[in-house]
Amino acid sequence: MNNDTLLPEEEQPWQPLLPGELAQAAEAANEAAARHRFDDYRMRRAEQTLRRQQADLALFREFFAAMGLDAGDFYEEPQAWKDITWGLVEAFVKWQMKQGYALTSINVRLSTIKTYARLAMQSAILSPQAYALIRSVQGYTLKEQRRVDQRREQCRLGPKKEEHVLLTTEQAQLLKMQPDTPQGRRDTVMMCLLLDHGLRVGELAALAVDELDLNTGFMRFYRPKVNKIQLHRLSRDTLAALISYKNLGDMPEDGPLLRRSRKDESLWEAGMTDRAITQRVNVLGLMIGVVGLSAHDCRHFWATSAARHGTDPFSLQQAGGWASLTMPRRYVDDNEISNDGVKLE
Repeated sequence: MNNDTLLPEEEQPWQPLLPGELAQAAEAANEAAARHRFDDYRMRRAEQTLRRQQADLALFREFFAAMGLDAGDFYEEPQAWKDITWGLVEAFVKWQMKQGYALTSINVRLSTIKTYARLAMQSAILSPQAYALIRSVQGYTLKEQRRVDQRREQCRLGPKKEEHVLLTTEQAQLLKMQPDTPQGRRDTVMMCLLLDHGLRVGELAALAVDELDLNTGFMRFYRPKVNKIQLHRLSRDTLAALISYKNLGDMPEDGPLLRRSRKDESLWEAGMTDRAITQRVNVLGLMIGVVGLSAHDCRHFWATSAARHGTDPFSLQQAGGWASLTMPRRYVDDNEISNDGVKLE
């Protein structure tokens, strides 16, 4: 005999659920498990990745709005994925094509949708069959991208550039030779760190005074994209620029290294944002006749220059803070002289 049946009803350790209540409890448990799956995934990702995914899924929702449909929040609400099919995902890809979005951006958004569809499948919101069909939706290879862009009238919607702005060594030197003013000395430090060390714009914005040792000529800084602290020997130009920046009273005593500038070109409080750095790099590029220069173009110059001077992929990966050999190997391969081994005489 079950001893629980001998207890008064109010003292029993659990109360039996009615059929309707059981269904509600099961649904609540499923929703909690689904949210846990989504939250657990996002806890493991970098903030920059999450911002991009949120923007990707906001556009996915905008696609439904353009068709007169009210979709849920695909980033915050796991249940919003319940009725998503491969046909809707395919239609989203074609809609972006028609709107003129860059094919590389379309591929990235498709990858985001597949990732969140997988989370929805693991949360029992999507069936394995529905997820498998969504996974079958294809993006565009590099060869296909060239062909498609040649045939469609409008392409590359938004600010993202199709190609990097290529700098010459002479242009890079000019960018590091800014006027001997407070703003100019800050700009020299900024350009040296971008061009001689290949820092990402976010890494430069976060770089702090106490991460630099001008006595030993090293800087120790954090790369959030790969969750790694790195030690760089400062280049001769970078060290000279930093010493001038400090000795002439421009460098903050602590906190962020780069200070903001006023309209009169004087400096004020510390802390330049990613956006402010990118805009300033663009202005400095225009001053020497380079249109559309970005901070990432400077990183591209650094990696290209390193590969051109014989840096092997493993050393380039380490110095550049890449998680894999894919990107550094591409820089090395692109700078190899294909016909070096050809003998004509």
